[in-house]
Amino acid sequence: MFKVPKFECAGVYHCGMTDSLTARFHSRLDEIDVDAWNALLPDDNPFVSHAFLAGLETHGCLRAEYGWRANHLCLYSGETLVAAAPLYIKRNSHGEYVFDWSWASAYERSGRDYYPKLLGAVPYSPVTGPRLLVHRDQDAASLRPLLVQTIRAAVDGADLSSAHLNFVNPVDARALMEAGWLPRFDWQYHWSNPGGSRWRDFDDFLAALTHKKRKNIRHERAQVARAGIACELRHGDEISAAEWRAVHELYLNTFAERGNHPALTLGFFRHLGAVMPRQVIAVLCRRDREIIAMALLLRSSTTLYGRYWGCVENVAGLHFEACYYQGIEYCLTNGLMRFEPGAQGEHKLARGFLPTKTRSFHYLADPRFRSAVGEALGRESRALDEYRAELMAHSPYAQGKCAPLEASTANPGSIYGARDRVEGEVLSAPPPRKGRGW
Repeated sequence: MFKVPKFECAGVYHCGMTDSLTARFHSRLDEIDVDAWNALLPDDNPFVSHAFLAGLETHGCLRAEYGWRANHLCLYSGETLVAAAPLYIKRNSHGEYVFDWSWASAYERSGRDYYPKLLGAVPYSPVTGPRLLVHRDQDAASLRPLLVQTIRAAVDGADLSSAHLNFVNPVDARALMEAGWLPRFDWQYHWSNPGGSRWRDFDDFLAALTHKKRKNIRHERAQVARAGIACELRHGDEISAAEWRAVHELYLNTFAERGNHPALTLGFFRHLGAVMPRQVIAVLCRRDREIIAMALLLRSSTTLYGRYWGCVENVAGLHFEACYYQGIEYCLTNGLMRFEPGAQGEHKLARGFLPTKTRSFHYLADPRFRSAVGEALGRESRALDEYRAELMAHSPYAQGKCAPLEASTANPGSIYGARDRVEGEVLSAPPPRKGRGW
């Protein structure tokens, strides 16, 4: 077990606020009214919805033995919820996708405990979205900084090493920059179809690629067809109980094969299908009647998010078909403008996904450590900019068929890419990641 910070239990926590606002930390999201929480959301991003976050807690995905303890910050005016931040006390850095293992090592070599730390993120989900939630009828310009101030005061008051907000959207990024938090960025690979009108169908998309990349994608799709495998897409309310069991077994199988811990339960998968039926999509890949592979995705009104992949046998081209090409076709059919297939994977570049910036922000309580990490992050950012330039030299798009700048700036976190080129004790390469991303 690890040290429990004083503020972990729900209760009143004053942080130099006006008399009209009070901060409370909640150890479970279901302590907070569903409608009150969802009224804080700026859009229909599924990952910060009450249903998704509470489902992780209720269905056994977040446990103390996994290193997660919910500690959600809420600001109240009287008894009215006006702002919040989904927060977790962490005793490790698993399931975050922004790698700070080397920071922890350096901090602990100085004789201090890096863990527990405070994390603002969606567990197990490297997805950019809102982290500082403000009711649509409230003054966001004043409440976002107040959330940031309260998080910092909580870290200092509980004698924690640090706080981290990962995969932050551009609006929240501004508030954190203004508060002096350390910015960090990285690259994911995203597909975009601005306005939903650049390409009408998959053949139209292929026509924008270079001849070599177009030929390769057609070859991969043909391999799957020749193997006698057909892929079908089902929304959450179209998936049977038996199919959900198969999806979860494939998820477990793939995690086990790659030596990773499968934290998500069958109950959680079924919960998502029940409470957000049209935001959950499963790609079911069958040979005859047997499901031999699957990809599980979520969506908003504008964006498709690839999350989980599983298979019982390796079939040439099937991973790309289920995880990428079926998703691109879904976006084109349903008018979605973006497809974020998850963390990692330079192999995505050749299939139409361009490097896109993701951002995280970090408050380190010790000023000397904060200064050292800040210098290392400056070196890291320069290396990552060089890395993107190298990537874009291999863009899959024919000249003039795509505007790569859109992908690089659309979302202001993380794969490590060139990070292993950054030298220094405070920020060295993270440990090798087992398994492969989408």
